[in-house]
Amino acid sequence: MSNILLKAMATALLLGASTAAANASYCGDGKTVTFAGIDWESGAFITEVMKTILAEGYGCAVDSIPGNSVTLEQATANNDVQVFAEEWIGRSDAWNKAAAEGKVLSVGKTFVGASEGWFVPEYLVKGDKERGIEPAAADLKSVSQLSDPKYVALFADPEEPSKGRFLNCPSGWTCEGISTAKLEAYKLDEHFVNFRPGTGTALDAAITSAYLQGEPILFYYWSPTAVMGKFKLVQLEEPPYSEACWKELSSANGKREEGCAFPSVEVAYGVNSTFAKEAPEIIEILEKATFPLEEVNASLAYMVDNKADAAAAAAQFLKTKADVWGAWVSPEARTKIEASLQ
Repeated sequence: MSNILLKAMATALLLGASTAAANASYCGDGKTVTFAGIDWESGAFITEVMKTILAEGYGCAVDSIPGNSVTLEQATANNDVQVFAEEWIGRSDAWNKAAAEGKVLSVGKTFVGASEGWFVPEYLVKGDKERGIEPAAADLKSVSQLSDPKYVALFADPEEPSKGRFLNCPSGWTCEGISTAKLEAYKLDEHFVNFRPGTGTALDAAITSAYLQGEPILFYYWSPTAVMGKFKLVQLEEPPYSEACWKELSSANGKREEGCAFPSVEVAYGVNSTFAKEAPEIIEILEKATFPLEEVNASLAYMVDNKADAAAAAAQFLKTKADVWGAWVSPEARTKIEASLQ
């Protein structure tokens, strides 16, 4: 056999191997990308968008499993879940431990500019002339004022009226533990009932009901959300964030000697480390997939106004905002995704 023929055969084999390698992918190998079935509005919406992009644009088998945030973070560490689409970095002991052990990674920025804290309706502080509401707490600015008996009475718990009511996150959410720690640190647990609604939907319903009726309400909340977009709220001041203070507040066994503001928000795609090595093509998409905060708020408002679920809001976003998500994917994937929405 001639040297020329041998070289030609070797070249063909190399090209074939290169082509096979190029075609090999996590999804191409038939593996399922399982997402954390996050149950808060923004997380559910973003999860549905990314599931659709991977399924329709890249032929991936996708799934999601329900659970509270801590359980789903642990599932991500175990690789039972591959993607936690809205991980608030540094807020969870479970996630911090898994990251320190190299089991999980944060990838990209799901969105930027988010905030969180304790809020009251603006009409309590400034009134609302159109609704005939007088300001019931014109001088309320800070959490340090909440122990004042007049504010305890203003936010009276209907079941235990000698105390005020603080509307916390549902049990199992990371923010519930943080706000509970803050109540203790601010010595407000003596004056306020730490009320935890059963679900995120129940939390939103309680805020919406109070707001529409012009009633006093004190609650934890965050953005991006439909509630933050639809209602005028005032965030109460807290002592400045410090790493030492936050370390104690965010630890289940931390000291509750002082409270402080929430740190600046970093929200990323939380992924299993093994998955990240096996699916670099998916990681590349996640690294680009940053949702503009105003678009998330608009989609969440769409869900509320149209009584739509996260999947419907995701479809609406994909149909109308190709200028946003189109930059995250290949031209071929964009064409396939747009065709699937017809």
